[in-house]
Amino acid sequence: MINMNKLTAVAAAVTATLWCAANAAAVMDGTNITDVYGEVSTAQPKNTISDLGLFGSEVKSVESYSCEGVELTFIHDVQGNGGRSPFATIDISDGDENIYESESTITVKGIVTARGESLQKGFYLQDIELDGDSSTSDGIFVNMKTTAPAAIQPGAEVCVTAKVREFYNQTQLELSADTTKFEIINAEGAVPAATPFVVNDGETLDHALERYEGMKVVLDAGSKMKITRSFSYDFDARRNNMLASYNAPLVKATQLFMAGTDEAVAREAANRKNELYLESDFRAPNGVLPYMSDFNAETGYIRIGDQVTNLEGMVGYSFGHYRLIVGADENITVGDFIRNDDRTDVPAIASEGDLRIASFNVLNYFNDSVGGDASASGQNRGAENQFEFRLQREKIVNAIVSMNSDIVGLMEIENNGFGEKSAIQDLVNALNAELSDEDAYSFVTINTADMHNEKFFGSDAIMVGLLYRAAKVTPAGDALVIETPEQHAAAGVATRGEGDDVESSPAYDKIQRHSLAQTFTVEGGKLTVVVNHLKSKGSACLEDWLAFESERSDPEPADLQGHCNSFRVSAADAIGQALESVDGDVLIIGDLNAYGKEDPLQVLTDYNPLTHEGKVIKTAAHTTLGGEAFDQQQRIVTESYGYVNLNTKLHGADTFGYSFNGELGNLDHALANASLTDKVVAIEDWHINAVESNLFEYESGFTGKLVKSDNVFSSSDHDPVIVAIDLPESSKSSSGSLGFLSLALLSLFGLRRR
Repeated sequence: MINMNKLTAVAAAVTATLWCAANAAAVMDGTNITDVYGEVSTAQPKNTISDLGLFGSEVKSVESYSCEGVELTFIHDVQGNGGRSPFATIDISDGDENIYESESTITVKGIVTARGESLQKGFYLQDIELDGDSSTSDGIFVNMKTTAPAAIQPGAEVCVTAKVREFYNQTQLELSADTTKFEIINAEGAVPAATPFVVNDGETLDHALERYEGMKVVLDAGSKMKITRSFSYDFDARRNNMLASYNAPLVKATQLFMAGTDEAVAREAANRKNELYLESDFRAPNGVLPYMSDFNAETGYIRIGDQVTNLEGMVGYSFGHYRLIVGADENITVGDFIRNDDRTDVPAIASEGDLRIASFNVLNYFNDSVGGDASASGQNRGAENQFEFRLQREKIVNAIVSMNSDIVGLMEIENNGFGEKSAIQDLVNALNAELSDEDAYSFVTINTADMHNEKFFGSDAIMVGLLYRAAKVTPAGDALVIETPEQHAAAGVATRGEGDDVESSPAYDKIQRHSLAQTFTVEGGKLTVVVNHLKSKGSACLEDWLAFESERSDPEPADLQGHCNSFRVSAADAIGQALESVDGDVLIIGDLNAYGKEDPLQVLTDYNPLTHEGKVIKTAAHTTLGGEAFDQQQRIVTESYGYVNLNTKLHGADTFGYSFNGELGNLDHALANASLTDKVVAIEDWHINAVESNLFEYESGFTGKLVKSDNVFSSSDHDPVIVAIDLPESSKSSSGSLGFLSLALLSLFGLRRR
């Protein structure tokens, strides 16, 4: 115990520091808070992410105080073993808030384990002696609403008198000018060692984190915490961070189960209870992982599925999520991650089968910023300068070369025609510069009559495309453009609500990208490859508005299928209809913007309303197809088209090639008809993108000084899907005039336009 003269001096310094903090300009990470969040208000806190890192700004001075002789309460008793502190019994919520407070103040004493200076402002206090009860936390956050006085440092022994507040499920000691008092008993002492974080058998991650709330913990090998979103920008928190989950990365519920089923609902709930955000206290500069100095695109990478060890931080809770807040002095290395599925420079499937077909979303491959033609819409969604474009092209070319596929379906390539200055020609030129004549690629073009303004493939800024090796396959007849439905709903065509709350719908004009089909002659017969890119899950359609799901702060509709699901169902139905008259083997590939068990996949594969009791799939209303009315009202789908999801058949439902908000799943698919399914020997999602940090992609606007790499990793945000097929033995061994005659006859059977 320090003497009273020194105590008085410390208390005076604390008082002065708090007064200055209250009257100084609030600054966070070098940015004025009001520049980011608008005018600061603490009267009605809301459970939104908008104030992450801002826990109020007004702090008044406190008087000199001593806790000698005051009855003390152990921190573990304040925390209790339930979801809310047993002391926080008074509901002070306003509206939809979730705030409880103790009736009177309590006094606790403990050791400071960390300071919170940005993300949460105050300090963390831990019982001097742990109680040995793993069901209760021995730590707590003291919310000062501003940076703690300089005298409060890790290792200091402090007693605090304050009210207990349960603030959106975080137990805090809440600073208040008229009730909060504290004393620094010993300014210098040993910092408590971090407690190993353990999830017990049978408990959720959420429950385990509640047991450690406010404590300093370490994630070690026994913690089994896996990365489920790599270090990248968090649009909710408006900062870069990572997301971890217990035991395994999260898988999207509708990748595994049909939308609306009890199983899908249960998996979604389980996923939300299995999330831990890994945060730095201060918002880091762009491209910097604050607690991993060797983070880089070549050797210092972190992939989804990696297990993190030796990472220490404070367990906090804010705005609906648990967070491990890592201190500024913490640093881990690549060696602290246990790899689950490390990088591979070449896909395992690259030499399998007699023929390989790939599907690859090339992440807005636009060349108009470097002299290419403008897109159909005039938009440039891709590289903004020569540096970005060259890097993107190198990464995409390296990836496609490594795939060693004979046919490649492309998505998100610029829709700027098929001429010398087109993006698809630019890509083929770059590919062929790296390949032998035998492996060189050509691309499929469409008839002028099928073009928009006699140049473009539809009116969107991006299009789908098809590359093929002329030495392996030969186009048979013209390419088939499969038009997809559009939604044109005038304002007021629908209403929602009841009584005085009835409102009329706004206008909706939605389009989807056309699909491209090409029949090829191959040894043994005909193969038709259909490349698709259906409507995205982002912007809303009429059906979302009707369900009150177009304006929600959470863009995920209740059925978890994203916006415009019925519109994608309409497209799937139109594609299935268009292919019914196509003979021979058929492979549907591309970005369907639907996970493995979602409605558009059900329509194309094996949906049967008789066996899927209670499941109703509907098309979108007010749609047209080729300028003709398609569905004026929503139509119930009564049958499917029988294609086989090759990934599911060969690997089960839990495959993935895309990651969104920390959940894995397949948006890119390969669906085969029965005759082709028998010839498929392998399918692979080559995990070069979905599990990587998007900071390694070609875009440089928000990556600071991070050095990029031309390797294949993060060449896009979607993994390529590659299918290997074996051709019939008879065709591989046949030769002479019969073989040539067969090919000649086959070439007569091109696709007939519908």
